[in-house]
This record gives sequence, structure tokens and C-alpha cells, in this order.
Amino acid sequence: MAVETDMQSFAASGGEVLTFTIDGAVYGIEIKYINEIISYENITVVPKVPQYIKGVINIRGQIVPIISVRKRFGKEEIPPDERTCIIVLEFDGANQVGIIVDRVREVVTAKPENICATPQHKNVNATHYIKYIIEDESGIKLLLNCEKLVLELDTPVHG
Repeated sequence: MAVETDMQSFAASGGEVLTFTIDGAVYGIEIKYINEIISYENITVVPKVPQYIKGVINIRGQIVPIISVRKRFGKEEIPPDERTCIIVLEFDGANQVGIIVDRVREVVTAKPENICATPQHKNVNATHYIKYIIEDESGIKLLLNCEKLVLELDTPVHG
């Protein structure tokens, strides 16, 4: 139940969130998961993995799997450009995973009064990839559940 407590803690106290876009929508990841942000680079394809796993890259001697958030969300892939980035996430102080995003935006501070639970409608968050919705003066941001997004192997959402 540590994950549930961690989620409740974020809603109660807020925190810093790195925002980025995928297909025009604004998403966020809690800053505690961010190890680094790197420019898009050539990815070595690995056979017989789910389609949303693009392959691996070598970051300072560590092999890091790379996930396409677009593919994970069932969206059409687009060719990378000069603003396409890989956000390297770190779990448990050791496991690293990179996610490809269209554009990194900024780090924002989510205040508790701006953090809302996801709607309970079955189709809004069927995959449970969205942990919270953050709504502030700049608009709505979908805070991703990193563990669900990158650590659980399942089929992508089609939408």
C-alpha cells in the first residue's frame, strides 16, 4: 500500500511537476521520478517486445529501455524533431526507463487546492495511467502514474 499512501501524500501536500506535451495535451510527472532530460537519439531496436517499447539506449554505460508515450496511449507516431526529448525516469534509485515526449514544457508547483481526483467514469481513466488532474490558471494537466505507465506490461490504449 506504499504507492497508495504516496499518491494521497501528493494530493495533500502538492509538489513539483515536470510538464510536457503529447499530441497537444499537457501531461506531468512528479519531479521525484526525473533523473534527466536528453535530446532524442538513435534507439537500438529490440525484437519481440511490445510495440510501445521503442528499444534501448546507452546512457553512461547503463542500458535504458525507451518507451514511446504516443504508442503507449495508442496515438499515431510522428517523426522526431529538434524538440523531441527523452525524459529519463528513475525508480527505486536504480531502475531507469526513458519516455519519448513531443515537447518538454516547464516545471510547475502543483498546489493541493489545484489537484483533483480523476473522474470515476470508466472510459476516462480505464488504464489508470492518470494519477491526478491538476487545474490551475494555465489550464489542465494530467499527472501520470509513472509506475503504471512504464512498469506494467499491458496493451496500449486506443483512442
